[in-house]
Amino acid sequence: MTIQFYQDNAESFFEDTVNVDMTNIYQHFTKSLPNNAFILDAGCGSGRDTKAFLEMGYKVEAFDASSELVSRARKYTGIDVIHALFNDVNSTDKYDAIWCCASLLHVPEIELPEVLSKLSNALKPNGSWYVSFKYGDSQREKDGRSFTDINEQRLAALVTSLINIDVNSTWITEDNRPDRSEKWLNAILTKNE
Repeated sequence: MTIQFYQDNAESFFEDTVNVDMTNIYQHFTKSLPNNAFILDAGCGSGRDTKAFLEMGYKVEAFDASSELVSRARKYTGIDVIHALFNDVNSTDKYDAIWCCASLLHVPEIELPEVLSKLSNALKPNGSWYVSFKYGDSQREKDGRSFTDINEQRLAALVTSLINIDVNSTWITEDNRPDRSEKWLNAILTKNE
């Protein structure tokens, strides 16, 4: 259902998101990254963040579940964005950092622990992991998409099931798009040795 929404609305979604200013969130995420860090952009959408990280000098691998968005992200970023699902991530200790900006929120709540575990396994020890969810505590559907809304308590409960992952920081932001008034929970997670 959600993937079909992005297939059908890829061009408008691309146009609505590709120029959103994420500078403040990038600063939170990149401040502890090593030079030449290898970042996984998991659920990259338009490729906006992938391109920003590439321009900062990082190595980036990106994927998205929508083939239509993958096509646009490839063109926009100039890299071979992969058409894949979160469940296709099978790497171990591969990435210095993982970026999940407004992407995990489409994973049904019951599937989140398994998806988070796969991503956690792909993160190197001492790695950083950014996640963002619409702020709340429910599972809902809206306009052809499913959402799992998360608050600090729900995030903490999800993270306790992960091995060696801690919540480093959380903060709430307003949506950066001019026509939106939603609140977002942002978090930096870290993987211990």
